[in-house]
Amino acid sequence: KLVVNPEKIKSLKDVKGKKIATPQLGNTQDVAFLNWISEQGWKVDAESGKGDVSVVRTDNKITPDAYKSGSIDGAWVPEPTASKLVSEGAKVLLDEADLWPDKKFVITNVIVRQDFLKEHPEAVEAVLRASVRTNRWIEDNPEKAKAAANAQLKTDTGKALPSDVLDPAWQSIQVTDDPLAATLDTEADHAVEAGLLEKPDLTGIYDLTPLNKVLKAEGEPEVDDAGLGVE
Repeated sequence: KLVVNPEKIKSLKDVKGKKIATPQLGNTQDVAFLNWISEQGWKVDAESGKGDVSVVRTDNKITPDAYKSGSIDGAWVPEPTASKLVSEGAKVLLDEADLWPDKKFVITNVIVRQDFLKEHPEAVEAVLRASVRTNRWIEDNPEKAKAAANAQLKTDTGKALPSDVLDPAWQSIQVTDDPLAATLDTEADHAVEAGLLEKPDLTGIYDLTPLNKVLKAEGEPEVDDAGLGVE
């Protein structure tokens, strides 16, 4: 999401000339923001972040403090950082999901080393089965899942998220068994256009055979590799 200081940025065109944070150079949100900037006809040097918009690579942990201090005017960030900024008075100017077909795009995939998959297919299937079943449980028990996630955050970080951050953040998160392979290909193209990558050959990056085996056994629809599967 693109979340901004409403006193400094009232419309999308006002983003030009402002300082906007992304989590890090070349990450999902950084590439998305650079691509969006390009689509506006503005110029930014991808490596330095300097140009018509100042792209400030900032760790999500300190982005809220940077916003409160006024050192940034907004941020293109994932949840729960976006909702944390909103709790500090920022406004959502653009939801990245609105830029994608069906409002879905890949952020996180399950990956495994090829040698491990070959040597321990049962273990990989067990992990995937647990993931699929957990996703079903999350969908069927959203409030319990939200509470469980927040309890784990407290265990991991020592601090749970307040409800004014957790509730809107949770609504923006989608769990899915589908790796959304086609959107990974598009994201790679965006990184190429931004000057961060040479054109990669992603053929073979997905092997969805174990996942589809699990999905079929669980009575769920199989998913597609968008032509990027192993041959």
